[in-house]
Amino acid sequence: MVCMATKTLTLDNHDETVADGIVLIDFWADWCGPCKQFAPVFEKASDANDDITFAKVDTEDQQQLAASYGITSIPTLVGYRDGIPIFAQPGALPGTVLDDIIAQVRALDMETVKKDYADAVAKQQSGEAAVGASDASAPSPDAV
Repeated sequence: MVCMATKTLTLDNHDETVADGIVLIDFWADWCGPCKQFAPVFEKASDANDDITFAKVDTEDQQQLAASYGITSIPTLVGYRDGIPIFAQPGALPGTVLDDIIAQVRALDMETVKKDYADAVAKQQSGEAAVGASDASAPSPDAV
């Protein structure tokens, strides 16, 4: 088995990194005790799963990227499969839990996930359009 080191994730390489396959992202900081506890668990899983991209985001260095994910607690583990965000889990996970998450992500029926994701995006976009349309036609408060 090839030992695959974790990848440093930044704004610059984010989109290409999460585009294909299974990607697990560890949001962490050097000063964070639980992050230091989780780091060897994440590294061990990376070594054992050479078909998965394991990426790390230093939240101090990549504040804009962490903010775009709404990260408020670290460590936080985020998972993607085929470019679709699948889950986000804050907290330092034990190895058995991380292994279980990996098994669940591998077992996903991606055709169903892709359909559900496309439906959710379409619903959100049509909801935003409907809100904008209803706002435009609503009477102003001083018209009443």
